[in-house]
Amino acid sequence: MKVLTRPTLAAACALLIAGLAHADDKAANPNVDEAKGLIKQFADQLQSELKTSINNGGPIKAIEVCQKRAPAIAAGLSRSSGWEVGRTSLKPRNAKLGAPDDWERGVLESFETRKASGESVETMAHAEVVETDQGQRFRFMKAVPTQEVCLACHGTEISEPVAAALDERYPQDQARGFALGDIRGAFSLSKPL
Repeated sequence: MKVLTRPTLAAACALLIAGLAHADDKAANPNVDEAKGLIKQFADQLQSELKTSINNGGPIKAIEVCQKRAPAIAAGLSRSSGWEVGRTSLKPRNAKLGAPDDWERGVLESFETRKASGESVETMAHAEVVETDQGQRFRFMKAVPTQEVCLACHGTEISEPVAAALDERYPQDQARGFALGDIRGAFSLSKPL
């Protein structure tokens, strides 16, 4: 059996994320698969609640869902899975909950470089084993593309009532000015190894 060093393991994770298999390991990485599953649960639940709120009260109602329900969904998934589940952005709406740490900032910046090189935001992800004060952690990030529905609250032309509601709830909001297809941020997950 081949023993993988941290740089080799990180490279293998990157290859698996890209949909390629390491020459010595044709099986999918279970940590990547688990992280992707949690992201799907998070995204599906949040999108469902956002859709319902938009249908029942428009974008202003959706702001309330994002403010209260997104952190609650992340916390619930974290409790049930043993992962730390969250979202981050270079332009966070809520700096307390969404500001990136140094590792996340580096990954988000690399996502921007990859996007500028023509890579699709839809499939953009990164996995890595990192050393922390508490030991090794598996970290995974998946880019969140800005979709049409996001523009009502995150775009360049935000209606006055929506802007006022955002200003009231998020006085230090940076999450505006996005265009369709921009990297809005990323899901960020980690767990101890």
